[in-house]
Amino acid sequence: MNKTLLASLAVALSVGGTQATTLPSLVPNAQTVAQQSSNPFLRPFATPQGIAPFASITTENYREGVKLGIAEHKREVEAILKNKKKPTFENTIAALDQAGKLLDRVLMTFSPLSSSNSTEDLRMLQQEFSPLLSAHGDDISLNPALFARVKAVYNDKKAKSKLNAEQKSLLEKTYKSFVRGGANLNDKQKEELRRLNTEIAQLQLEFNQNLMFETNNTFVTVDNLEELKGLSQDNIDRAAALAAANGQAGKWMFNMQRSSCNPVLQYAENRELRRKVYLAYINRGNQGNKYDSKEISRRIIELRQQKATLMGFKDFASLALETRMAKESSAVYKLLEAVWTPAVKKANEEIADIRAEIQREGGNFEPEGWDFMYYQSKAKQAKYAIDESLVSEYFESNNVLQGVFYVANKLYGITFKERTAEYPVYEATAKAWDVYDRDGSLLAVFYSDYQPRDGKRAGAWCTSFRGQSYENGKRVQPVVVNVCSFTAPTAEKPALLTIDEVETLFHEFGHALHSFFRDVHYSGVASVERDFVELPSQILEHWALEPEVLKEYARHYKTGEIIPLELVKKLEESGKYGQGFATTEYVAASLVDMDLHTLTSLPANFDVMKFEEEQLAKRGIPRQIQPRYRVTNFSHTMGGGYTAGYYSYMWAEVLDADGYKAFQETGNIFDPTTADKFRRFVLAPGGIDDGMTMYRNFRGREPQIDALLENRGLK
Repeated sequence: MNKTLLASLAVALSVGGTQATTLPSLVPNAQTVAQQSSNPFLRPFATPQGIAPFASITTENYREGVKLGIAEHKREVEAILKNKKKPTFENTIAALDQAGKLLDRVLMTFSPLSSSNSTEDLRMLQQEFSPLLSAHGDDISLNPALFARVKAVYNDKKAKSKLNAEQKSLLEKTYKSFVRGGANLNDKQKEELRRLNTEIAQLQLEFNQNLMFETNNTFVTVDNLEELKGLSQDNIDRAAALAAANGQAGKWMFNMQRSSCNPVLQYAENRELRRKVYLAYINRGNQGNKYDSKEISRRIIELRQQKATLMGFKDFASLALETRMAKESSAVYKLLEAVWTPAVKKANEEIADIRAEIQREGGNFEPEGWDFMYYQSKAKQAKYAIDESLVSEYFESNNVLQGVFYVANKLYGITFKERTAEYPVYEATAKAWDVYDRDGSLLAVFYSDYQPRDGKRAGAWCTSFRGQSYENGKRVQPVVVNVCSFTAPTAEKPALLTIDEVETLFHEFGHALHSFFRDVHYSGVASVERDFVELPSQILEHWALEPEVLKEYARHYKTGEIIPLELVKKLEESGKYGQGFATTEYVAASLVDMDLHTLTSLPANFDVMKFEEEQLAKRGIPRQIQPRYRVTNFSHTMGGGYTAGYYSYMWAEVLDADGYKAFQETGNIFDPTTADKFRRFVLAPGGIDDGMTMYRNFRGREPQIDALLENRGLK
């Protein structure tokens, strides 16, 4: 486990995603403990494919495993320091990369489950582990003797010249991670950095735990069925089930999971109900209760500023962007502002359509935020005669998954075999699959987990229980997980997905493909830049609604009828409608993220919510539109992971829109030559090369923004 990976695991305790390395080779100390303990982490998993035996792992197993893992990692680092031989790539850099596997193994099970199957016990463990992992990471980053060895290898130009490309990349990343971890600071500064890192990690964890609670336990309750007019019977039944599960039988409840609250905002005729749900959603973390995160957010921003100053940067964005494709804040603002102006213009056109719909129904009021989805849906239906609730009847969840499997097979020749009955499963509604490469060899194991539940945080993500690696020269297959909270099935109907949910499923599977195909020998080069990581996911979305693909999976859940061609045509025609709103709310959140992290100081009594409002108001945001995430529920940035990096989705969209044109230009969206290049140059290399180099290797040139503007209907 290298230092970068250790840091990502600490962040993963709060955001739930991480890279992975291989299974540990247990050293004598751990073996001694294993002989006296039933802890499954202390011996090879006796399960198919060495997958964690989820059902038999206890809270105490995690606690013991983390503590032993930290101790083991320290002994491994100490062994590197005691080596009397001249520091070399193998005895220092590679040895560091291989250290920490026991700790890694424990966290690679704990971290995904603490986000998707959280319990009170797991949340308490997160609180317990956070300072331990922060301190342990700093013990490595700030060890002067260890840095001296790393620096000696880094400065040995003759030895460096003999390394291959992957080894050179690992050396470069290892050295820079020590520098960015504070290795060049004096002793007083190092102690200050330790304090900042520990407090930031703890606050990020508190923020995410608050948000999980607010999302799953903020309810809008309805007593009268008449108030639900406009909602489908499925949505009404789900609301009744949620109420019954919370001791409110005979009523209807909605929480702030998208699958629960979005149908209200889009279809409920009761404007007051829409208002209540809308305000409850946007004010998560901003309700003045024990889960309020305004002060937590303010303090996180303050501490990040202090850390940036300590590390010699003018602001935290500069510190964060140093290792990303964008490099500088000016490049991020240039992209966001290029999209902002046409997006706001298009959003205002959509607001005019909404006003017309209100007037057509006899209304006499100015639209508000809680009117947007409802009347935009009506305007879209009027323009294109398309009812999205009927369209969803063609998108049964299992069929959509088979659709993405079809695309993966057509592009890369991979196949899938369900193994849920044979493999350990951490959740009853999750499914397990073997993934076979074109030559029939096992490429990966894949888990699909798509149903909402208590203990699952909001959103969708891809993570791993084990990452791709090499053990004794043999490739170790990754165990990859897609986690989403889609519309749940009812007694009468299977899970039927909205268009957005279909695209999300394809998106997360694009991340999974990246994990399947990654082929590196060192964990320290597994990760790509934050603003490159969304390219593999976003490009796969382009295939989701292609007519050639739809006919393979879009079948009516009752009749089995393939989606009609005229409906496909309407989907194509209407696909860009609403992009003004969608783009504006996304860019608004990205701008606030950057604005917060380019501050160089905080004024007295700094109010994060007031700052957000003022920054967007001066840019001319329509008052009916809120940023996609407000500060107190903006886990991407306040919870870590995408700090000063939410722009990454738009940055990667420039790449994916331009990259998809490479397929289109061949006249075949499954062109094998183009797919092979994408696999070889983008999906397989991990972070051996920088993102722009990988993209140029694939495309033959740098990306152009035109395709993005065209795809969003902004040009």
